[in-house]
Amino acid sequence: MSGTIPRLVIAAPSSGAGKTTVATGLMAAFAEAGLAVSPHKVGPDYIDPGYHALATGRPGRNLDAYLCGTGRIAPLFRHGARGCDLAVVEGVMGLFDGASGQGELASTAQIAKVLRAPVVLVVDASSQSRSVAALVHGFASWDPGVRLAGVILNKVGSDRHEALLREAMESSGVPVLGALRRTGAVHAPSRHLGLIPVAERRAEAVDSVRELAARVREGCDLEALLALARSAGELPDEVWDPAGEVAAAGGPAGGRPVIAVAGGAAFTFSYAEHTELLRAAGAEVVPFDPLHDERLPEGTRGLVIGGGFPEVHAPDLSANAPLRAAVATLAASGAPVSAECAGLLYLSRSLDGRPMCGVLPADARMTDRLTLGYREAVALTDNALAAAGTRVRGHEFHRTTVEPGAGTAPAWGVTHPARRVEGFTADGVHASYLHVHWAATPSVATRLVSAAAGVAGAR
Repeated sequence: MSGTIPRLVIAAPSSGAGKTTVATGLMAAFAEAGLAVSPHKVGPDYIDPGYHALATGRPGRNLDAYLCGTGRIAPLFRHGARGCDLAVVEGVMGLFDGASGQGELASTAQIAKVLRAPVVLVVDASSQSRSVAALVHGFASWDPGVRLAGVILNKVGSDRHEALLREAMESSGVPVLGALRRTGAVHAPSRHLGLIPVAERRAEAVDSVRELAARVREGCDLEALLALARSAGELPDEVWDPAGEVAAAGGPAGGRPVIAVAGGAAFTFSYAEHTELLRAAGAEVVPFDPLHDERLPEGTRGLVIGGGFPEVHAPDLSANAPLRAAVATLAASGAPVSAECAGLLYLSRSLDGRPMCGVLPADARMTDRLTLGYREAVALTDNALAAAGTRVRGHEFHRTTVEPGAGTAPAWGVTHPARRVEGFTADGVHASYLHVHWAATPSVATRLVSAAAGVAGAR
């Protein structure tokens, strides 16, 4: 795969400036114009990619150099953008903010440099006029390796305010490519972990994305932005390939076992590459919704329950007693079960006092404390996902706690930022708060599918 993929990185000086608004609006506007748009998000966030997918009709994909390694970023990007006319990459936090204490690692700036992509800075102009030029000048000159090629002014108050901002920007050397008025007409509601996922408000989200596209068309120079995207530099030819990754990790399993993957409104957090690796490893991947389905998919021999918001849906999850019993029965059979964060809560005995699946000897509850950050961990014993000694990088993001926090055979020994044990393993079950990106450790998928193929009745 050669040639240049037109691409833009949408960044900001800090969180809250409007990156998601602008990035999603651009994706939707270009898609509505007939372009095949590839959506990407810097960092581990699961929620924004859901809005990106709604805007483009393609899977939202994450680019996280901490979780996946810097060397995989361009190949993963090429994989996601294959066959597209344009790629839009939404940044994370401020342009130069990355993994704590590790320089530029996992920052938007690092991803922009790896992808050789021009950066468009979204600036919250609501409380400034001439100062906007000084701010942009500072960001444009901070790192010569970052090509800050344009600015979109967000939350502009009036025509007069816009004129003052544009006049100030003339001396910065960075062109203004758009100006969006301050408005409350488009609103994506939030709660304890950020925006509410698309799966919980799909009809409203469709309307919001459509309105974002209209605002961006009205306020931004789409032709100039597309021309800028086409000026991106060449990338290496390497493309991430799930089949190749599986082959390198030992090859696909036989038997075509059914792996059930939880979805629906309660379990919305998943990386697209996980399903691709499972299929490449020989699995038949079948989605199910624990809020509504009373049985696991026919022939299920393995189970993946990712992240989400089970705490919001605890009454309905608890009320679905037939499915809870089916999950417990599958786990007791020794079938491989991978549960991350929300999955950990669902497998517990209870969540905020409501019965859950009872697979784990633990109880979960909401707290006021946010646990957030990157982690380094090692598998302490052989288990369903990893051989003893396997090292991974993961991410935690939750306001819940599980008591006890680890079983007699923990899922991981966390080695950074502080040493502790975490999670549960027993028979085929692996349950943990850590979100791990399998593209960095494809053996997770091959190991899970191989274990599922060995379960009695797998076909």
